Amino acid sequence: MPRRLLLLSSSRDADGIYLTHAAPAIRELFGDSVARALFVPYAAVTFSHSHYLERASASFAGMGYALHSIADATDQVDAVATAQAIVVGGGNTFHLLRTLYERKLIDVIRARVLAGTPYLGWSAGAVIAAPTIGTTNDMPIVEPPSLRALHLIPFQINAHFTDHHPPGHNGETRAERLEEFVEANPGVRVIGLREGQALRITGNDIALLGAGSAPLFVRASPRTEISAADDLSVLLGA
Repeated sequence: MPRRLLLLSSSRDADGIYLTHAAPAIRELFGDSVARALFVPYAAVTFSHSHYLERASASFAGMGYALHSIADATDQVDAVATAQAIVVGGGNTFHLLRTLYERKLIDVIRARVLAGTPYLGWSAGAVIAAPTIGTTNDMPIVEPPSLRALHLIPFQINAHFTDHHPPGHNGETRAERLEEFVEANPGVRVIGLREGQALRITGNDIALLGAGSAPLFVRASPRTEISAADDLSVLLGA
């Protein structure tokens, strides 16, 4: 069975409503084969895992799906190994990745998803689908053993991408930071997902969802914009 991923820039739409904008794509990802999905809340830092589960569960219940938290599992590796679907929430990417390493979940999640278990991630949960978390926006509040992530896809993601540059702000723009990344990592592509956008990946098929275009950064090439109409298979090596 091919890999099936839905990678969201954000959990909220422009009005701040939680996951409603992504409901059709989530239903398409889960279909009728998923009744209960495993929720990974480890990107949460300033609120509890139980609070995160409660908040997310309300949205999934409205779509007809139940969530259970890996944090409540006696055997977390087994919880992944038997999950009908895997849902990884947003928050701090460094905190998320360190916890996955500590609990020895990297390899088992990767194996399940590459074997066809549906994977839904938003924000930090989308970023860790890439080879590394080197294109996260988050502060490194903790130190994972490595920046290497799940490597479910062969390119990098920058969630919450924006071209906004406030007047009087003298720091680098998001685009400048990503240009630094591709300069330092030849051959690695980076997609910036704007708010409301997502990537849907089924096997070697990939599509951009949401309004507008998304920037693509490649070393020694001008920045380009990709759209829902474009053939993006090259990003997967297809």
